[in-house]
Amino acid sequence: MAEDQENLAEEWAAAAEADAAEEAAPGGDDEDGGAFEETRSARVLNQDEIDSLLGFDSDSSGGGASDSGINAIINSALVSYERLPMLEVAFDRLVRLMTTSLRNFTSDNVEVSLDNVSSIRFGDYLNSIPLPAILAVFKAEEWDNYGLVTVDSALIYSIVDVLLGGRRGTAAMRIEGRPYTTIERNLVERMIHVVLSDMCAAFEPLSKVKFAFDRLETNPRFAAIARAANAAIQARLRIDMEDRGGRMDLLFPYATLEPVRELLLQMFMGEKFGRDSIWEGHLASELWHTDVKIEGVLDEQTISLNEVLNWKVGDRLMLNVSPESPVELRCGDVSMFAGRMGRCAGKIAVRIEEKIEKEAD
Repeated sequence: MAEDQENLAEEWAAAAEADAAEEAAPGGDDEDGGAFEETRSARVLNQDEIDSLLGFDSDSSGGGASDSGINAIINSALVSYERLPMLEVAFDRLVRLMTTSLRNFTSDNVEVSLDNVSSIRFGDYLNSIPLPAILAVFKAEEWDNYGLVTVDSALIYSIVDVLLGGRRGTAAMRIEGRPYTTIERNLVERMIHVVLSDMCAAFEPLSKVKFAFDRLETNPRFAAIARAANAAIQARLRIDMEDRGGRMDLLFPYATLEPVRELLLQMFMGEKFGRDSIWEGHLASELWHTDVKIEGVLDEQTISLNEVLNWKVGDRLMLNVSPESPVELRCGDVSMFAGRMGRCAGKIAVRIEEKIEKEAD
């Protein structure tokens, strides 16, 4: 028994010495901790982590994904473009109409293309206009608001050169640093009238509207038709005339399009109206074959329920009319015609003599 106790004491003493030696040994936990801290401080982010931090993650680049990180801070001043399908259809129609009308206007080979449709704040757009340029203010009379047409200098000189007989195949001469002359302004104004007429035709299937020319401006500050923070839709058109051409911007503030916003949100023409011309024509043709019940009313009397319950077989009901009195033909509760009662081929008949017009409420 004494030997067992001695052996157990020796084992406890050996274990205690081993623990003490571990704690006193150099390069223990302190070295491991230092190496871990050194590894953490020397770690470099990979490209995926950098993209995620900056908000440029390729997985979230879809239109429905929300931006994050520095990208969200940069784009905080931008306006998200509200998809208006029918507005894009109207712009496509405008491009086709302008291609034809500008060819007739310039007697030259003109190609009009739609570069893009985007959303922008009105103040940012005015600050981004490359000067010199001509800005035309127009009013949508039915919508009771204004819009803007911007013509850049390249297109201005190209139009002037074409209308005044410039040679084909040569680029228009651009003279910077001077205001536009009266002749140049008048020629551009004539082109603006052509564009506004085509815009009326482009929007007519959607909503009848007249775009009336208001004024020409060369300073963007004098073309402020909306507040700087208001959102607007910008459509950029490219007009090419062989080796000449330029750009034209159409700007519609959201307030201008608000009266027809429900129409512009349609995916196709007539979606919100609930009307289908084919179905309407089919229904109208089938109505002609519908059977209706017509009643001939000779006389009407008001009798108490007590008298009706006391009627017996053989009782007579006296009518306050004669055989020549007119008969009223009714369809349900609607009076249709008035006529005379008689006989035809051994059957009681009514000859229609006049149509009963419905009285206005």
